[in-house]
Amino acid sequence: MRKLHIIVKGIVQGVSFRYFAVYNARHFGIHGYVKNLYNGEVEIKAHGEQQSLQIFLDKIKLGPPAARIDDIKIEEDPEQIEYDSFEITY
Repeated sequence: MRKLHIIVKGIVQGVSFRYFAVYNARHFGIHGYVKNLYNGEVEIKAHGEQQSLQIFLDKIKLGPPAARIDDIKIEEDPEQIEYDSFEITY
């Protein structure tokens, strides 16, 4: 099980990016959350198997049609929290 903390920069708010992330995370068995940040970025905590996480990341790098991804910061997530689903948080 791998745990990632992801920050997505670009045009990622107001373009259904969070719903896109939820759909793909649930489809590939990823647990965690996605939320909009006050600075216009999107934060994702994604926990799952390596292969599933890679496919999920590939989808996130593309984003939904109206999004424009300028940069993605991916780090290992040091938190010990275990998520049992993938949700939008506020």
